[in-house]
Amino acid sequence: MGNTLSLARLALTEFLDNLHTFQTLQARIQRSPGLPLPNPSRSFWSYPPSPIATHVSQLPTHADFVVVGSGITGTSVVRTLLDSASADGHGVRVVMLEARDACSGATGRNGGHISPPLYHDYISLKRDHGQVVAQKMIKLRLAHLEELRSVAEQESILAESQWREVESVDVFYNSDMFEKAKTKVQTYKADLPFDAEHHKVHGAKEAIEKYCLASDTLGCISSSAGAIHPYQFVTGILAKLLSRYPNHFSLCTNTPCTSISPPTSSNPYYTLSTPRGAITTPHVIHATNGWAATLLEKFRGKIIPFRGNMTAQRPGQSLPIPNSNPASHRSFVFYTRPIGYEYLTQLPTGEHELMLGGGFAQDGDEGYEAMGNTDDTTYSTRIGAQLSGVLPRYFGENNWGREGVPLEGGEGEWAEGRVKALWSGILGISADLIPWVGRLPRVISGRSEPPLSSVVKSEKEEGVHVGAAPGEWIAAGYSGEGMVHAWLSGKALAEMVLGREVEEWFPDIMRVSEKRWKKAKAENLLDALDD
Repeated sequence: MGNTLSLARLALTEFLDNLHTFQTLQARIQRSPGLPLPNPSRSFWSYPPSPIATHVSQLPTHADFVVVGSGITGTSVVRTLLDSASADGHGVRVVMLEARDACSGATGRNGGHISPPLYHDYISLKRDHGQVVAQKMIKLRLAHLEELRSVAEQESILAESQWREVESVDVFYNSDMFEKAKTKVQTYKADLPFDAEHHKVHGAKEAIEKYCLASDTLGCISSSAGAIHPYQFVTGILAKLLSRYPNHFSLCTNTPCTSISPPTSSNPYYTLSTPRGAITTPHVIHATNGWAATLLEKFRGKIIPFRGNMTAQRPGQSLPIPNSNPASHRSFVFYTRPIGYEYLTQLPTGEHELMLGGGFAQDGDEGYEAMGNTDDTTYSTRIGAQLSGVLPRYFGENNWGREGVPLEGGEGEWAEGRVKALWSGILGISADLIPWVGRLPRVISGRSEPPLSSVVKSEKEEGVHVGAAPGEWIAAGYSGEGMVHAWLSGKALAEMVLGREVEEWFPDIMRVSEKRWKKAKAENLLDALDD
């Protein structure tokens, strides 16, 4: 009887703990993310700061398009709007509002990977949306590698952006996970023969020898991918746009949008309030990802903030370093458990820092502490400890060798041990794990649209309208895969705003609709993650 009561008490305690965790999580993801906090943790990417990091243009009282957010999405939107309108002979006025410094959100705090999830979720995409749609999603992700290179070349920032091709290596330590992954690869290669040759399965012996991994590695799956310096890519483009369109583009950093008011009988535009004054516009474009639900209350529980953690570390002295041979550039994803992983890429210059992030399952309650958390002024100490100590374990102590030491005459602003910097960033997790891109219906925005009479008018041709009917728009909710969704999502969104078609290449499942919005529920996330 005593044992039975003890077991019952333990079961009840566990149930109450789980219930409390669930209720706490529910409350957290339904509250406003608020505005980005001042003084975020120091990202290695953003030093030295860009010359336009704190650029503050004069805030006009009116603009044709207002973009909220200065990360990779907002930058893609602004570039497409300005370049496309200019090519058609129209001069449009675009304002970008940023709550903190330029590119201080997730883009400037991520892992720098251009490594699309391909075989990883192809089967679930195919099951849920059909083979044609699944392949369209895969092609969009794959297209980012070449698209980002092309943009960097066009803007003459290829060198500073550090764009490069890498061999991406998924490393497995669990036999069930490895077998499941191999099955997924087989299906992927059969259905997408155009990408089949880029995926190779390596057994334990080959994986350990080829990639200098620890002796308990069970196998790897390699593929083609890329890497980039996300901060220098985005701020480099913004600087070019400020120079190219001095009379048509305004970048207002440290100017948060605190509220959006709908049109009135006396003002046929949206009114955006900021600490520096108000601005009116017929088009509001939300590019705030994890903070989207601050200005869009109906997106609470649909795009969920999630705090991720990143590090910059000196490599062990025995690890091979990248050189002029493209084959020497690699990125890794380490899978040790069904939920959660660590991802790694290595910089091509300087101390060849290892940029390691992930580990969210170490954050207590299987990572629930990160859900709904928008505090990027600090980081999880548990995840920090995991990330700081795990690399010699993954590569093996002998392969790692002695600890790296700072370069003579190098920067004195970083820590001198293995871990040079540790920081966090806020991701936006979509409740259905698909990004949200397109016009916002009134039921979601919560605001009426400006009348058609307030449509953007051409400066050069009287009576000519520029773009679609007025409204609010969004591109957000990349679920930690922004570098293979955000740029082309922003480009597609800008084309939509300009009234153009993107159906040929853009997956419809990413579009915003009232039906999809009603169906997407945060409680379904765990089921999706099991795939």
